[in-house]
Amino acid sequence: MRRFGPLLGLAILVTVLSLASPQFLTWDNVLNIFRQSAVNGLLALGQLMVILTAGIDLSVGSILGLSTVVFAKTLKAGAAAPVAMLAALACGVALGLLNGVLLTALRLPHPFVSTLGMMNVARGAAMLLSGGFPIPDLSPGARVLGAGAVAGIPAPVLVMLAMFVLFGFILRQTVFGRDVYSIGGNPEASRLAGIPVKSRLNAVYAIAGGLAGLAAILLAGRMNAGFPLAGAGAELDSIAAVIIGGASFFGGVGAVSGALIGALIIAVLRNGLNLLNVSSHWQMVVIGVVIIGAVWVDVLRRRGGQR
Repeated sequence: MRRFGPLLGLAILVTVLSLASPQFLTWDNVLNIFRQSAVNGLLALGQLMVILTAGIDLSVGSILGLSTVVFAKTLKAGAAAPVAMLAALACGVALGLLNGVLLTALRLPHPFVSTLGMMNVARGAAMLLSGGFPIPDLSPGARVLGAGAVAGIPAPVLVMLAMFVLFGFILRQTVFGRDVYSIGGNPEASRLAGIPVKSRLNAVYAIAGGLAGLAAILLAGRMNAGFPLAGAGAELDSIAAVIIGGASFFGGVGAVSGALIGALIIAVLRNGLNLLNVSSHWQMVVIGVVIIGAVWVDVLRRRGGQR
């Protein structure tokens, strides 16, 4: 059920929504779902890396917002599109790495503390840097990844899938990936086994920040602007996608494919509810219930494993 449950849930959800709305399974709407899932998919991939170590990152949404502003401001300063993209990525990696350093060097009791603080720092920095207003009218070259397409497939979807393939390989086929799972399973045993726990944690949080920076490039390109409030609440969607996808809040359990399916479930759910003209307030209620249900199932699985 941990492996195939999310896929079964996605199939049931798609079946129900296709019966409820004739517009749901149209080609344009399917592409729209994948396009909308790209940003949350990248955030969920970074969140998966963190949750595998039994951590959590509440700052990815704010890092996304700040990175869109850095991206747009760099372009407005006259820089070429590749330079602006590197600036956004560097912003994400630096803030993510700082999350890791705060956790490992200052020995804060839980990543909840450091990432909660970073969530406010990054959001405040985005407001200060932008003056609280969007920065519109990006150059065409800067919008390629966010608004372009290859053979009719949106570029953001291709970027997201490429990242999932890459990190699927990293987690399953490299020493780094095995170390990440080991740390989530038992950090003290991992340390005694010679795994550099602190440097691995720093790297994991830097990766989460870097993927948030990449998501910012896609979002800014699609929206043709940098938004200081971009990504508000996105950290919750990313956590939901990872847990719905079968990962455990207790660390050491989860897969890249599950995070992708979880992100698609969130996107399908939001899209279907929009087509059915369900209020956005009720959508928040539904997503919240889904998160609680997913965590409850994870707790039941853990208890069953202990027994």
